[in-house]
Amino acid sequence: MTSELAIRWARLPVGLHPNRWAKRLRIARGFAAYLQTIDPRTEIPPPDVFPVGRQRATPYLFSQQDICRLLAEARRLRNPMRAASYEALFGLLAISGMRIGEALALERSDVDLDAGLITIRKANGDRARLVPLHPTATEALRRYASARDRLCPRPRSRAFFLCSAGTPVLGVSLRATFREITTRIGLCTKEVRPRIHDLRHRFAVQTLIDWQRSGVNVDERIATLSTYLGHISPADTYWYLSASPELMALAADRLHDRFGGVR
Repeated sequence: MTSELAIRWARLPVGLHPNRWAKRLRIARGFAAYLQTIDPRTEIPPPDVFPVGRQRATPYLFSQQDICRLLAEARRLRNPMRAASYEALFGLLAISGMRIGEALALERSDVDLDAGLITIRKANGDRARLVPLHPTATEALRRYASARDRLCPRPRSRAFFLCSAGTPVLGVSLRATFREITTRIGLCTKEVRPRIHDLRHRFAVQTLIDWQRSGVNVDERIATLSTYLGHISPADTYWYLSASPELMALAADRLHDRFGGVR
């Protein structure tokens, strides 16, 4: 079965890049690994069927508890402006799946707190897109904006997120603070090194989990997720989908409900 699958998938249509098929195969392998725990007869396709130009780092999928601890520790930073900015930034990245550069580039005029809408003016490919926010996220950003204006009444920049000097938060500072916090709370170790970008992975996976729980058709909604993340094609979104145990369990339940069989 495995060899037949590898041969079939190796016969790619002309013009399709192997990276695209490698992404899909990676998802299939994760699901097959989960099914193997239920049925030992399940075969897992080999990982090297398609040549790929770059390897995907295994993301750290933050739990809700991890994110709560991350934000709580950010609030404990000594400098009040630093604490407010990093808590708001990490929170926004976690609930929106935005890219780091997109969040740091936001200006005040890009964040409409009345409409609960963020405008990203320079996304990938220089395309603008809109990011609607949940009311709780809008309220959190409103609290941050109030604290920011109180702590820095004469900013030196129109950036939405500011450092204590009144200038935009820099990516290098954001990453350094993230490492500092995740090490302090025990998430970052010699074996496990979470990245800020993993919050984007977590958002994509959690969205699928929520859809599976709600019983919606994921295939019909994947284009919506792709648009929200700022991808040109849904195929790019598969890069962010990981075979988490919870997601695979829900997918297996839906397959069982549809096709039946012994569990």
